[in-house]
Amino acid sequence: MNILPLSHISLEDLLPHRGNMLLVSEILEVDRQHALAICWVDKSWPLADENGISSLILVELAAQTAGVCNGWDRIQTKGLDSEKMGWLVGIKKADFFIDYLPFGGKILSRAENIYSFSNLREVSCEQHLDNTLIGRMTLQLFQA
Repeated sequence: MNILPLSHISLEDLLPHRGNMLLVSEILEVDRQHALAICWVDKSWPLADENGISSLILVELAAQTAGVCNGWDRIQTKGLDSEKMGWLVGIKKADFFIDYLPFGGKILSRAENIYSFSNLREVSCEQHLDNTLIGRMTLQLFQA
């Protein structure tokens, strides 16, 4: 099997999100097991108010980062033009160490598949802002 390089794949190829709901800005690392992404905090994001973005958005950042590595796996096994169906996400555990994300902040989001069987994934995720851990969670993903 030929591995398609990341330079030939866009965020829109990996994720079904568009517009203000596409929160991942750049992919730093990706393979079938993990992804590391940059997410620039923007005023257009959901959950924004005068204080910044509610830390609850970290769940979506984690889910989209998990979507990057699972989208990568889909493209490598089924091809670039394969169906970009999203995943249903459940939160098994979540810890937030910050109340609000500052506008313009650079979030490093890492997701790693720790369990995979058929259409089910369990994913460990962490997010950092300025080298400080701000969120840690375990997600369960299911694709119908």
